[in-house]
Amino acid sequence: MDVETKDPAPARIDPIRAGLLCRCPNCGQGPLYAGFLKVVDRCEACGFDYSRLNTGDGAAIFIMQIAGGLVVFSALAVMIAWNPPIWLLLLVSLPLVAGLSIGLMRPGKGVMIALQMRNKAGQHDHV
Repeated sequence: MDVETKDPAPARIDPIRAGLLCRCPNCGQGPLYAGFLKVVDRCEACGFDYSRLNTGDGAAIFIMQIAGGLVVFSALAVMIAWNPPIWLLLLVSLPLVAGLSIGLMRPGKGVMIALQMRNKAGQHDHV
């Protein structure tokens, strides 16, 4: 008789908060990333297996739309209020959208992983 090993029961933490802090959504302790966006294979604190979870480009799409929307509407408001030269607007807006996108990418992907884990997406058994 084969004994199946199950993942340990999740700790009583908010997985969304753990995702925003780039920590394991299962235990809240272990780091979620091995590199900038490379997810670890297993949590070093609780041993949760991340190989079943794949967020793809979902986080990138949300982050680009959030950062782009904030910067575009801010630039529009600045254009209406003060009408600066376009080169000045680009000089400020392009680094701002790049910085926001890069800065929000890790927490955004962490939240996507936490939501996948919480909703058990991609964890069903195929027969």
